[in-house]
Amino acid sequence: MTAFPTLRVARPTDDIDALLPFYRDGLGLDVLYRFADHDGFDGIILGGKDAPYHFEFTTAHGHAAGCAPTQDNLLIFYLPNVVNWHAAVERMVSAGFPAVPAFNAYWDRQGRTFEDPDGYRVVIQNAAWNT
Repeated sequence: MTAFPTLRVARPTDDIDALLPFYRDGLGLDVLYRFADHDGFDGIILGGKDAPYHFEFTTAHGHAAGCAPTQDNLLIFYLPNVVNWHAAVERMVSAGFPAVPAFNAYWDRQGRTFEDPDGYRVVIQNAAWNT
């Protein structure tokens, strides 16, 4: 059995609490850890308890992070099961995050794109990942 590393995607934000409903309530991620004033940074780590990935959002005291540089900064979740895909899309909408048109129309064919409060986007794709 091959052991795969855990992937952590980390990025700054100006408002962790504004992002929390999007990633926790909309995407259904768990708050795994939260910290305050760790060498001048506040942060939160979200993910699934046994998921091979985590998302870390940090705020540096006295530093403005700003918003996403483009509408094509994406995280993509591939959900091949249509029932699971519909449930994930409905959870986002029910949490108050309507789908937005994708910058690249490819993602609208089998997926839905959602934009977080910082302007970064998440695609929920109804397809299997094929290399």
